[in-house]
Amino acid sequence: MTTRPGNPDERRVPLPTLLAQAKDLTVEQLHRRLHEEGFEGVRFRHGSVFRFVDPEGSRLTVLAERSGFSKQAIAEVVDELERFGYVERTADPGDRRAKLIRLTERGRAARLAAARILEDMERAWARQFGRDGIAMLRRLLEEIIARRDE
Repeated sequence: MTTRPGNPDERRVPLPTLLAQAKDLTVEQLHRRLHEEGFEGVRFRHGSVFRFVDPEGSRLTVLAERSGFSKQAIAEVVDELERFGYVERTADPGDRRAKLIRLTERGRAARLAAARILEDMERAWARQFGRDGIAMLRRLLEEIIARRDE
């Protein structure tokens, strides 16, 4: 989808679009492999819990704040993950009226599997495209993210 040489009417695909497409391919492969390993039902939106929940559990409001989603949206994700057996709600020892969202054993296994799969993908890219190229890509992306407010 990049510009073809000799065709001035075609435009190059904007870099943010290419980054989004690469992310989409990565997420698709991640979820396919998770499913193959027995972690059914995991979807992109579930990352709003998996990525942000503390080992000892997190309140719904904390997950909403960290993920940038509304409390209602996070509550729906938690309900779904609870049905799949990836999270559980427990009483907050600091405030019995509040609930903590915690990963179950299955949820912790899914998070570990996702981390391993993503590491596998990065190693495969390093073999395909060269370690130096992937290391440079990583540094550039980290710098773009670090400078997001500039």
